[in-house]
Amino acid sequence: MISRDQYLNNLIRLKDKEVIKVVTGIRRCGKSTLFELYQEYLMNHGVSAQQIIKFNLEDGDYAEIEEYKALYQLVKDKIVPDKMNYIFLDEVQRVKDFQKAVDSLYIKKNCDVYITGSNAFLLSGELATLLSGRYIEIKMLPLSFKEYCSVFPTDRNIDRLYQQYLIDSSFPYVLQLDHQRDIRQYLEGIVDSIILKDIVAHNQISDVNMLQSVVRFLFDNIGNLCSTKKIADTMTSAGRKITVHTVERYCTALIDSFIFYRVGRYDIKGKQYLKTGDKYYAADVGLRTTVLGRKKADDGHILENIVYLELLRRGYEVYVGKIGSVEVDFIAIGEEGEEYYQVAYTVNDADGKTLKRELEPLDAIKDHNPKYLLTMDPVPFVSHNGIKQINVLDWLLK
Repeated sequence: MISRDQYLNNLIRLKDKEVIKVVTGIRRCGKSTLFELYQEYLMNHGVSAQQIIKFNLEDGDYAEIEEYKALYQLVKDKIVPDKMNYIFLDEVQRVKDFQKAVDSLYIKKNCDVYITGSNAFLLSGELATLLSGRYIEIKMLPLSFKEYCSVFPTDRNIDRLYQQYLIDSSFPYVLQLDHQRDIRQYLEGIVDSIILKDIVAHNQISDVNMLQSVVRFLFDNIGNLCSTKKIADTMTSAGRKITVHTVERYCTALIDSFIFYRVGRYDIKGKQYLKTGDKYYAADVGLRTTVLGRKKADDGHILENIVYLELLRRGYEVYVGKIGSVEVDFIAIGEEGEEYYQVAYTVNDADGKTLKRELEPLDAIKDHNPKYLLTMDPVPFVSHNGIKQINVLDWLLK
């Protein structure tokens, strides 16, 4: 079992705090395993097995638990009096009005409540209203490259591991599969579960083929500026007529299910958020290969995708930066301020034009926040007038 220290430490820090701990993330990213790791931690620190109450609401054994009163009674019957009880409800959103059961458990002085869900509906509508100010969300992603590499011998070729990471995906269970066919079938199952369980059913979408076309478009255009109008126009011109409103509805559903992230733009000079020109990145690049096949890929945009997810893992709020007429791949806003990142697969060319082009947006920024150029080039630390060029694999493993 891979130790997910970043997320585990978050739960440990929040132990016995009077907030509901809500772990969200794409299906199969490791939320249930995180709960297992945390439960093991609890038992190693004086908590008895009887004090740990856990239910996976997708388990067929609990199919009859369809509404909140039954869920509340199920948990209440197991509560140990006069001791702290640690309650874990996995995929709780399948129970109607579950938030009422969660709130009833939360107000008990001897209950510490933890829940998971695979879509953003978990924290929308009535739940957000009822539990406002009572929960902390822990946003979980599949394995980072560093976590992925931790499974392999330390002398393994890092460049080959990176290529394997892109193809086989960052989902933890894939590491238990030995054959490409099995991995592909597993990833296909994840895509089908997200589309059919998390999107089609919840949003009552009738044209599944059209939704799948939007999914393919977004995977094929990661890192490109995409408006919903551009998506609608492109698909319509290809013979799949679709309205801008429908595209927006489908994109929102895909984001809510954590299969894609929409990244807005930020005007660095004007210090304002821009309303147009979003980019989309995938929660896992291996899913892209599963949906599109092993077509010729834009290595630079795929690398951007990996860097974007890593910035999220490190706790940054991330935007695409705009400075005048040029673009900075990412502006990352953290506790210590802003950082700027430009990502390029390589800047090694004979005339230096690529390096000049990639440095231009960073040079245009006149503040003194840190600036980084991340590439796959095997170079030692280099500084270009204060802009730090770093090998991206070294940066990912830091």
